[in-house]
Amino acid sequence: MATTTIAAQKLGKLPVRTDVRTLSLARYVDKAKLPSPPDAFDETTHVHDWPMYANDRIGDCTIAAAGHMIEAWTAAAQGKPVEVPETGVLAAFDQVKQVDPATGEAGAVVLDVLQLWRSSGIAGHSIGAYARVSVHDHELVRSGAWLFGGLYLGLQMPLSAQSQQTWDWPGSLTGPAAPGSWGGHAVDVVRYSADTLTAVTWGRLQELTWTFLDRYCDEAYCILSADFLDGDRAPNGFDLEALKADLALVTA
Repeated sequence: MATTTIAAQKLGKLPVRTDVRTLSLARYVDKAKLPSPPDAFDETTHVHDWPMYANDRIGDCTIAAAGHMIEAWTAAAQGKPVEVPETGVLAAFDQVKQVDPATGEAGAVVLDVLQLWRSSGIAGHSIGAYARVSVHDHELVRSGAWLFGGLYLGLQMPLSAQSQQTWDWPGSLTGPAAPGSWGGHAVDVVRYSADTLTAVTWGRLQELTWTFLDRYCDEAYCILSADFLDGDRAPNGFDLEALKADLALVTA
């Protein structure tokens, strides 16, 4: 469970935990009714600083990604970002972290973070729900990012990414290109185009290709804010009432 440090960068996403109760975005989207997602999406216009959130010191990427999503959402909605304090990120991480007794390194499971975010909130910000997105359905990935203001990704990082300006699949899945050879990482997608997606990590924007997403992303979620769920409107083609009914069934 070790978290690798490379040039003051830590990871920290632990292996995927499967829960049959996890909702799937595809269930609530009627592609026949949903307008095609735009060719390009960008939620970075009003954000000029992305905090590190201590991810250069500890493996709290799963909570740092949540903090970056909150910043992107509030910037898009209000024209000015709300920056979650690092103390809030660290307090949330303390509630979900698992520590490897052999190394002393800490990390967290994405589902634990999402459940905490929904039940208790992170630094005073809560969500209404989260839904799994099929990574290999690129149209659904674009729709999820566009409709809900970004995506929360879990990546099995290869060592080969350490030397890449844009994270890309080098054509092999062995040696330094093997998924997870560097470790697990969580990031927030805030932009996409025909060629690349852009994620927030380690206090900066990082581009990755769609082929990198296909080979190295092992979990992806759209996050539905409490404001969205409490409103009386839903994106065209999105079955909000069905989602609410299913949430009532699976909520612990």
